[in-house]
Amino acid sequence: MSVYFDSLGHGDSVVFLHGWAMNRMVFKRAAEQLAGDFSCALVDLPGCGSSATISPYTLDGLVAAVDATFPFPVHVVGWSLGGAVATRWALQRPEKIRSLSLVASSPSFAQREDWPQATPLPVLQQFTDNLAGDWKGTLKRFISLQTMGGGEARAIARELVDDLFSNGEPDASALQRGLDILRETDLRPEIGGLDLPVMLHFGDRDAMTPLAAGEWLAQNIKGAQLHAYRGAAHVPFLSHLDEFVTRQRTFLQSV
Repeated sequence: MSVYFDSLGHGDSVVFLHGWAMNRMVFKRAAEQLAGDFSCALVDLPGCGSSATISPYTLDGLVAAVDATFPFPVHVVGWSLGGAVATRWALQRPEKIRSLSLVASSPSFAQREDWPQATPLPVLQQFTDNLAGDWKGTLKRFISLQTMGGGEARAIARELVDDLFSNGEPDASALQRGLDILRETDLRPEIGGLDLPVMLHFGDRDAMTPLAAGEWLAQNIKGAQLHAYRGAAHVPFLSHLDEFVTRQRTFLQSV
């Protein structure tokens, strides 16, 4: 199956993949600024926005759906869960991915004995447990966690809530399985297989994917560039929009 996406601009194709429970609108402001130089495809991952869900709902299933939508080589920008999709896509189909940009996206979103720079497992489990009873409230709390500690946290949280609830409610099963993917995915053993230009965008106040995760990626991906956003939490492309666009444009033009 293919997924729904909006396209704006002209030039080399850049595919934007959003995070858990969100939709294509989160990247709209950044894409509008990049559209003068690039053709930006804002994707709704399966079960989100205007895209139908898939079954089984797995990381590889998400990759297959996106891969079927774009049969030609593209640049990919992935935020959070979207970054995991983008990373696995680049590993599976290296001939299709011209460059990879990871925004606040960790190889393992859950803490493990040898991986403290991530979200504690009980926190992820709590979101899973609360989804069935109050999914809207659970998503609002998740958004608050994403913006916590960053500049203009309340304004950014309101923007994310508006993007979420005004562009199609996410599928309930996709929400549950998406959290499973966040909890289960560990791409660290595969990261060394990436052989392409990589840009890493991380906030220094991100409580979900700490800057230390970005530093680990920069050390383990040959040639990867890391930019740390001072005062940013989990959504630097919103809180530090102009800085993000400048860094991303410069990177894409260098590829």
